[in-house]
Amino acid sequence: MTAIDRYRENLMKTLDRAFDTQKEQLEEAADMILDTLKAGKMVYTFGTGHGHLLALEIFYRAGGMAKVCPVLDEKLMLHISAAGSTQEERKEEWVDELLRRYPMGAGDTLLIFSNSGRNAVPVGLAVEARKRGTRVIALTSLQHSSSVSSRSPRGLRLFEAADLVLDNCGIPGDASVEFSDGRRVGPTSTAVGAALLQAVVCRVKEKAMEEGVPAEFFVSSNVDGGDAVNDLLVEKYGGEIPGLK
Repeated sequence: MTAIDRYRENLMKTLDRAFDTQKEQLEEAADMILDTLKAGKMVYTFGTGHGHLLALEIFYRAGGMAKVCPVLDEKLMLHISAAGSTQEERKEEWVDELLRRYPMGAGDTLLIFSNSGRNAVPVGLAVEARKRGTRVIALTSLQHSSSVSSRSPRGLRLFEAADLVLDNCGIPGDASVEFSDGRRVGPTSTAVGAALLQAVVCRVKEKAMEEGVPAEFFVSSNVDGGDAVNDLLVEKYGGEIPGLK
């Protein structure tokens, strides 16, 4: 068995475990998001470091919900300074700045992605968003997060600060393939997290159709007729969602 096979085996086991153990939570996440769409409110997404990949996973995506607003700042991402972003996500002062630029409030839903769930910005944003009436869904590794202390001045980890927790069932440290030198590679959090998110989106669509809720979804821009659908949605929500136009 090569490392390719070992990673595939680890990923599939983690994926199966996540879907098997998180059924109720996935259903509840879909209900929360559908309630937000019914109320004409916004679904916000946020992650620091590699977590921002998941914040973008359901934004302006073929088959994705139209009312998704990613909470983004370059200093909390990887392409300006990867090492620097690790330090920035530990600074509590980001919380007020992000809430100033992204005015989430009552009826909105915020999805926060952090595998460790220990750093100040994801935790602080969850706490303060909830104070504003926003419902917070955390996607994290409960095994990892439970094994570490909080770096937030609030003394909380993300799973302790959210309304609902989705467990990606990853191991501490995320990387899943161990080698004879004691090192591990092959993280699972992004692949499993993306799958869980897209499953929730599928359930939102299904529930919307069952209940006759006019939820809006993008189409691939690379299929015939896709631009016509998407242009209308971009024009409709471009003023509410930074970066959509």
